[in-house]
Amino acid sequence: NLDNIISGPQRTVQNKKRRQFMTPSNSDDSDGPSLLRFMCAELTRGYFLEHNEAKYTERRERVYTCMRIPRELERLMIFGFFLCLDAFLYVFTLLPLRTLLAFLRLLTIPCCGLGGSRFLQPAQVCDLLKGLIMVLCYSMMHYVDYAMMYHLIRGQSVIKLYIIYNMLEVADRLFSSFGQDILDALYWTATEPKSRKRAHIGVIPHFFMAVFYVFLHAILIMVQASTLNVAFNSHNKSLLTIMMSNNFVEIKGSVFKKFEKNNLFQMSNSDIKERFTNSVLLLIVCLRNMEQFSWNSDHLWVLLPDVLIVIMSEVAVDIVKHAFITKFNDITADVYSEYKASLAFELVSSRQQNAYTDYSDSVARRMGFIPLPLAVLLIRVVMSSVKIQGALSSVCLLLFYLGLITMKVLNNIVILGKSCRYVKEANMEGKLFERPTAQTSKQTPKKANPTKSPPPSGNTSFDSPPKPEESSSETPQSTELKHRATKKDLLEIDRFTICGNRIG
Repeated sequence: NLDNIISGPQRTVQNKKRRQFMTPSNSDDSDGPSLLRFMCAELTRGYFLEHNEAKYTERRERVYTCMRIPRELERLMIFGFFLCLDAFLYVFTLLPLRTLLAFLRLLTIPCCGLGGSRFLQPAQVCDLLKGLIMVLCYSMMHYVDYAMMYHLIRGQSVIKLYIIYNMLEVADRLFSSFGQDILDALYWTATEPKSRKRAHIGVIPHFFMAVFYVFLHAILIMVQASTLNVAFNSHNKSLLTIMMSNNFVEIKGSVFKKFEKNNLFQMSNSDIKERFTNSVLLLIVCLRNMEQFSWNSDHLWVLLPDVLIVIMSEVAVDIVKHAFITKFNDITADVYSEYKASLAFELVSSRQQNAYTDYSDSVARRMGFIPLPLAVLLIRVVMSSVKIQGALSSVCLLLFYLGLITMKVLNNIVILGKSCRYVKEANMEGKLFERPTAQTSKQTPKKANPTKSPPPSGNTSFDSPPKPEESSSETPQSTELKHRATKKDLLEIDRFTICGNRIG
């Protein structure tokens, strides 16, 4: 009982303390987690982007790069388009005159005497060969019936024509890659110094190989033009829609691959060549359709919307493709200025006295554009579409030829001025004089003696290692140049070095 009497007041005190303890706990429970507090925290929660400034700056630069791609890409495309146009007009304007001069030189050799070790200069020999190839292939193209080919293609189903057109595109790239090698082999075989040991099969076999190649490639392009003509003349335009959708399939095959700057340069050159070739094919389609409708100008306005749709779809696909390739591979838009400078360097270097190739051949190697088959086909279509009869028609033909020469000269002046400006902006004037030395040293790298003659300071990739006493005096700039020299310079890359990657 005494324990109960003593524990009574203690229980009272414990109960008071328990009530005092429970009162704050109840208030804490009211301030605990609740839906209202969660919603308030979500609505008022803040964050600071400057804590990751580098990341967001990079994302903004990517957006700006994508916005700059259309302008920079189209500048490159337009410049390259006019380069191809200059090489294409050369076949119709200056090449016949140069061939005629070389032929007159060949005829006057018995009268004037040799006067030297060569009958003809190497450039004159190449001009004669090109002229003979053009004449022979044009004569052979007369035996190919364009109308029969058109109706044969028109009788096929849409799916067959779609497959045929894709196969023709691949075959055109393969023909271009191997065709320029055939032509270069012919030119070198015909102009190689006779003092060397013969290591070839002869000029005549090479010549017939070149004629056979140009003829087959011209027929291939004719089939492409006929297929495109069938697509334009179909009633529901389904084939034309399928062919344009093929351009968007190209995005899937290119965007998700890894590209370096050099690979992107090859693809840009291929896109330039493809855009110019498609323009000539559209011109052939318009000529054939206008002939069928007796040159009625009203039918031209019927064809014009489809032509514009094809061109705009090609431009849109190129812009989207290049924009995402540069985005996924962290390539800046300034790289297209380097590409322009590289193409401009080819044009400027071809005007030098020590040039080692004709300009049209350098464009063919760089872009894969070989103008001879396309020129043969265009001459064949024009001569079959336009009838030249009487003196007035001959005068009109002469005026048209003079107009082509005027266009060629004006176009050449403009792109040559642009090329000089691009070369100066890229600080590439020194390479104009170093390039022949670099080419010679690249051909005989084993015979060079680094102790007697220092290696050329440029873009060669076989520089000898520096001496130990010179390593301490190297500047960071020279180290950077040597590091960059291990990679292929844009000027050193041939169009078909990675042609397989482009086709795949």
